[in-house]
Amino acid sequence: MTRRLLGALFTAVTATVLLGATPANAAAANFAGTVALSNCSGSVVKPAATPDTAPALVMSNGHCLETGFPAPGQVITNRASSRTFTLLTASGSNKATLRAKKIVYGTMTDTDVSLYQLTTTYAQIKASYGISPLELSNAHPAAGAAIDVVSGYWKRIYSCNIDGFVYRLKEGSWTWKDSIRYTSACQTIGGTSGSPIISGGKVVGVNNTGNEDGGRCTDNNPCEVDQAGNVTVREGINYGQETYGIPACLTAANEIALTQAGCTLPRP
Repeated sequence: MTRRLLGALFTAVTATVLLGATPANAAAANFAGTVALSNCSGSVVKPAATPDTAPALVMSNGHCLETGFPAPGQVITNRASSRTFTLLTASGSNKATLRAKKIVYGTMTDTDVSLYQLTTTYAQIKASYGISPLELSNAHPAAGAAIDVVSGYWKRIYSCNIDGFVYRLKEGSWTWKDSIRYTSACQTIGGTSGSPIISGGKVVGVNNTGNEDGGRCTDNNPCEVDQAGNVTVREGINYGQETYGIPACLTAANEIALTQAGCTLPRP
């Protein structure tokens, strides 16, 4: 989970090397609608059916919450927050500062996601800054699909493909279900946590971790566990969490509704 930054020293050492760098194959995506957090990446996201008049949502990882990592089994809903996010333009320039009203949802159980409700609506962001939200897909992503992992923190785009899906991805005390495994071209780093995974112009997942040292199921070294309990370690391979189930758990006003029909997100 060092896809987030854990200290100012690391930031200072690496920023001069990586900030603004993009691979040559990143032209399919841009930075419009992505955001930079203090320690992670994120994006302004919107389910297709949600009206523009609804308060906007920023999506990142559960492990990027300003309150620290949620414990295994912990689900956070409707917690006040005044966190700020730097909104980026298509070219990666800083455009505006957005502010949270509350953490609508956050967990590291089964998935690794945080959703912040903002003090501004999608329509207000569009009118003030000319930037539209990224659409949250409500369909399961496809194996082999081309993806872009767009980091607002580093202003860097990682382009690769979905290599497959992991029945259970275990890292330290946490276990995630049906995780997205990237092909080796997506070498995400600290600070890319929470980046949207974009495929076909829609958000299909959120970037969250990778096996750094070849360790087995330890912090920063997730392992894959299949339905028979077999464990596979893939050193240097990175992963994200699917997001297609999120729209079914939101009302038209972008409030969390975990008992709503079709919602499968973990409950408190």
